[in-house]
Amino acid sequence: MDIGIGLPSIVVGVDREGVVDWANRAEEAGFSSLGTIDRIVFSNHESLICLAAAAAVTERIRLVTDILILPLRSNVALFAKQAATIDSLSGGRLVLGLAVGGREDDYEVSGVDFHKRGAVFDRQLAQLIDLWAGDGVGPHPANDKRPLLLIGGRTDRAFTRAAKYADGWTLGGGSPDMLAEGKTKLEREWSDVGREGKPRTMALMYFGLGDDAEQMVQRTIGGYYSFMPQYAERVVQAAAKDSATIKQYLSGFEQAGADEVICFPASADLSQVQLLAEAAGL
Repeated sequence: MDIGIGLPSIVVGVDREGVVDWANRAEEAGFSSLGTIDRIVFSNHESLICLAAAAAVTERIRLVTDILILPLRSNVALFAKQAATIDSLSGGRLVLGLAVGGREDDYEVSGVDFHKRGAVFDRQLAQLIDLWAGDGVGPHPANDKRPLLLIGGRTDRAFTRAAKYADGWTLGGGSPDMLAEGKTKLEREWSDVGREGKPRTMALMYFGLGDDAEQMVQRTIGGYYSFMPQYAERVVQAAAKDSATIKQYLSGFEQAGADEVICFPASADLSQVQLLAEAAGL
C-alpha cells in the first residue's frame, strides 16, 4: 500500500514554506503522493495552484486532489486545460480526486446551485472525458492519456460515477471498515458496467505528532470542520496523535484493501513530514 502526505493547506496562515519546502521534504522522505483538500470560503490556498507549485520543485511524487469540488469550476474547458497543463508539466503525476462537496456557502459565493450539484457533476465528468480525448483545449496530457481520476463520496451514485467515468474511488475520511464496504460496492459497479481490471481505492486520514498534538488537531481540524460541530469533534477525536495510532490506522486500511492512504497534517511545521515518515516506516 502506498502512503502519501497532505500539504498543510488547511492550516491557517500557511506560507510558501508549507507548500514548496514541504513538497521537497515529502519527496525526500519517500512519500508516494502530495494531497490537497478543497474549499472556497476558507483561508486556504487553491488546490491546483498549490500542486503546480509543488510540481515545479519535485520530480517523482504524485500530485493528488483529495478531493477537488468540480461543480465550483463552472468553466469545464478551462479546468480541463489547467489539469492537463499540470499533468504535462509534472510528467504525468496528476491524480484528480473529484466530488461534489457539502458546503452551501462555497456554492453561493461561486454562483452555482447547491441543490443541483449532482446533476452538474455528472455533466462535467462526461464533458471532461470528451475534452481530454480530443485535441481542442490542449496541451496533450502526459503519457498519452488523461490524468488519473478518482471519485469521492459514499452514496450509491458516487460508486456509479466512479465505475462509469473514473479509475477508482477515494474515501474522504472514515474508518478501514468504511473503506472495505465502499471497495465492495465499487467493484460490484465496476463489474456491472463491464470494466476490466481493478479500480484504485484511496483513503485519507488526519494526523498531528508531537507534544502539542492534541492542541494542533483541535485548532486546525476542529476549525476546518467547525461548520459541523458534532462531526468536527468526531474527526478531532479520530485523528492520529501518536506513532502507534498511525501504524494501527495504516495497517487497518491496508488490510481493508486500500491502494493508498494520504495522511493530512494538522500543522505546517516541517518536522511533521519526518515524524510521519518515521511512524509509517518509510
